[in-house]
Amino acid sequence: DPDMPFVPSIPEDQFILVEEGDPTVIPCRTTDPDAQVTLINSLDKAVYALYDTKQGFIGNFPAGSYTCKTVAKGVEFKSDEFLVYIIRATSQLPVEIEALKTVYKTGETIVVTCVVFDNEVVNLQWNYPGKVKEKGLIKLDDIKVPSQKLVYTLTIPEASVKDTGDYECTARHATKEVKENKKVVITVHDKGFVHLEPQFSPLEAVNLHEVKNFVVDVQ
Repeated sequence: DPDMPFVPSIPEDQFILVEEGDPTVIPCRTTDPDAQVTLINSLDKAVYALYDTKQGFIGNFPAGSYTCKTVAKGVEFKSDEFLVYIIRATSQLPVEIEALKTVYKTGETIVVTCVVFDNEVVNLQWNYPGKVKEKGLIKLDDIKVPSQKLVYTLTIPEASVKDTGDYECTARHATKEVKENKKVVITVHDKGFVHLEPQFSPLEAVNLHEVKNFVVDVQ
């Protein structure tokens, strides 16, 4: 199609996530398989890479924006802009789940943290008793120094007995079919379950050098 030298791209194709050191494809494809295509970077300089008419330019590209251009009937055409993002990711998916405590009383706030190490982009999902009612508040902290880690914090305000159960986070790798899940069991009691009964008066007197015992029954 001389009026449309480049096959239209969908938005998902224009954002390219690639792991450090891995080759990728900038998918600008022409409607004429014999067209001469040039890859241009954000500095408007030509980038030399292998071109496949069915895929696009193939190679190891630095992060940045790229555009393809070609000439049809003496007229220069440019493709859509493609944005390459370099992400840090390991083939493994180290995940840890942490809870400051696992036993709560009604009305307290439950806090559970799931930490993903050495990966910048993951898909993380929580499963917990109050998920259907969307009771949890989720916050993400992306920490890069001294090392890369994603800290997902799940907070359940005003906990009730119904919030007792398994709290599980599942992390999925951004580019590989790798997933990892961790679980912790949280218990919420309707009320405090420790009863203290002191066996002495609120005010006690003692003589100098006298030894006096203070006894408390704990149930």
